[in-house]
Amino acid sequence: MIQSMTGYGKAIAELPDRKINVEIKSLNSKALDLSVRIAPTYREKEMEIRNDVARALERGKIDLSLWIDKKEGSDPSIPINQSLLAAYYRQIKEIHQTTGIPEPNDWFTTLLRLPDVMTRTDIQELTEEEWTVAHDALQQAIEQLINFRHQEGAAIEKKFREKIANIARLLDNIAPYEKERVEKVKERITDALEKTLSVDYDKNRLEQELIYYIEKLDVNEEKQRLTNHLKYFISTLESGNGQGKKLGFIAQEMGREINTLGSKSNHADMQKIVVQMKDELEQIKEQVLNVM
Repeated sequence: MIQSMTGYGKAIAELPDRKINVEIKSLNSKALDLSVRIAPTYREKEMEIRNDVARALERGKIDLSLWIDKKEGSDPSIPINQSLLAAYYRQIKEIHQTTGIPEPNDWFTTLLRLPDVMTRTDIQELTEEEWTVAHDALQQAIEQLINFRHQEGAAIEKKFREKIANIARLLDNIAPYEKERVEKVKERITDALEKTLSVDYDKNRLEQELIYYIEKLDVNEEKQRLTNHLKYFISTLESGNGQGKKLGFIAQEMGREINTLGSKSNHADMQKIVVQMKDELEQIKEQVLNVM
């Protein structure tokens, strides 16, 4: 079964004083485009996280967020670095006394805004036990996203089969007009010779010229190739995951044959059918962009 590149997954892991949240979103992309935002505690594991995501999801524009929520009752405050604040205070006082620059009106607010005064100095090191819990949450979120992709893929596959069947049906509808088209071409030419030009002509030579002309308009090869492409599209669809690019190439080949049918049709009703086929194929091409 094919997979969509669109997906979403989220998992939450519980620790005594905090909750670890993992959220992954995925959209279509030609290659893997991975953006990661993680809590400082887990920065040392960023490469491992990236490798896990890349190995599991393969393609897509992927946004991953890993953050921590403090539980109710735990201390969420960020301690003030008092020694650094005091050092800033002394330096500002010295600058005021030396240069005469006015002192701040609101000392406390000014000092709290200075670099690193409110930076945590007590961030805990990541333990193996905590990383195991966080890694399990990551795997759960990835699994949820993959399940989402499978569901979306099933819907896309159903749409593909419907559109391919429609093109095949339209292709069959061309057949009745082919013989009629030959007769109309012959009638148009003979009418032009007899009524418009009013000349005598060699009927055997006319037949030869008609055969040459009609061979140029013959669409049997295009019909056969398009039929083969339709079958190849379905067999590729059934061959498993990771076929998005291949399906796109097959759709391009289908488009070439349909365009040639249109240019050779020389018949209003056949051209209408070709337009309908192009519409069905365009919908396939739009969905192919979202297939893994």
